[in-house]
Amino acid sequence: MLNHGPCLPEMNYPYGENLQLTVLAVPPEDQAGKYRKPDHDLDTIGDLFAALRSCWSPPAADTARAGMQMSVRFSFKRSGEMIGAPRLTFATSGVPVDTRTTYLNAINASLDACLPLKFTGGLGGALAGRPIMIRYVDNRELTRHADKP
Repeated sequence: MLNHGPCLPEMNYPYGENLQLTVLAVPPEDQAGKYRKPDHDLDTIGDLFAALRSCWSPPAADTARAGMQMSVRFSFKRSGEMIGAPRLTFATSGVPVDTRTTYLNAINASLDACLPLKFTGGLGGALAGRPIMIRYVDNRELTRHADKP
């Protein structure tokens, strides 16, 4: 309080107050472990993020768009089920409606295939009702066919 810098907590927490996650279609090799679903009940935020990353299955290359980004927001119940459908909060601008629909359908299908997640009692209680934001990034190198616009 008496120094001239910003007020910072003494402990550095690995995650912020918001539960935000970025999921890449093709993760870097050094992050492959973060994309493997844990083989135990989810007990930490890191476990949750790994499980959510492992769920993602991007649209087929012929309907995909290179560089497409889409974000959704949702919450979980204690039981690991989702509260309502994910709400779209961001999509790359200038993208046709059918491409946005394709990606949203892929997100919903990927999450539906993984749910319900198996939380421990502690994590389920801590997460229940808290919003989670996931940004999906299609970083695949997609080639365009000459006959397609």
